[in-house]
Amino acid sequence: MKKNTSGPRFKALLEAANITTTGFAEFLDTAPQNVHNWYTRGVPAHCMEEVARKLSVNSQWLKTGEGPKDPKELRLLDESGNTFDAQAIRGTYRVIEPTDVELPFYKEIAITPGPHKTQIIKDHSQSIRLPRSDLDSLEINHADAICARMIGNSMAEKIEDGSLLAIDRGLTQIIDGEIYAIEHDGMLRIKYLHRIPGNALRMRSHNSAEYPDEIFRAAQIEEQNIRVLGWVFWWSTLNKRRPPVPFL
Repeated sequence: MKKNTSGPRFKALLEAANITTTGFAEFLDTAPQNVHNWYTRGVPAHCMEEVARKLSVNSQWLKTGEGPKDPKELRLLDESGNTFDAQAIRGTYRVIEPTDVELPFYKEIAITPGPHKTQIIKDHSQSIRLPRSDLDSLEINHADAICARMIGNSMAEKIEDGSLLAIDRGLTQIIDGEIYAIEHDGMLRIKYLHRIPGNALRMRSHNSAEYPDEIFRAAQIEEQNIRVLGWVFWWSTLNKRRPPVPFL
């Protein structure tokens, strides 16, 4: 069996593509320290194929230095000049310094057999991407950012029904008048929050004409399992209809 001498080649590939240790760790959903260790210890056997695929090189070449490297597949930019993390494009993989961050998607689902009971879960089939620079400008830890969808019109016309939301789980301290995502006994709610003396909490809707303020005292907060998931720092609304084009 050929000795695994992949460490220096792995490090050189990342340097050539201007990919940071932390950036590549995010690609693989692993700790940066693990990636750093591979520089000297080599890429572990159980990760070799995935790492080689993401770097668009022959896994045997990466492991031993033998065989074709296929460098022509390693690109730093797509045809439009955009930068993305490792992704499949026409059967090949390109790895470049990511300028965006993938946010996992959370949603509210019904718990069977109870007809009115819900819970919030992670949906592995969905995600959104936001510019890394936007998160950095707000000092948001990338690992704390998640996304969800606005349900209902309680925040209209500020945040429309169906809008995508980005939430910073690192900011759960209530700043009066800011918008937060709240888990309320398994239900996902988006509200303005205000602190009230006595450790009470006011939830306020933007559409206050239809949704009056709700006040929860400390005992109610505990009894109803109310907890702040995080600060809502971004939302996006899709127009619900395409305007008809009249015949000329």
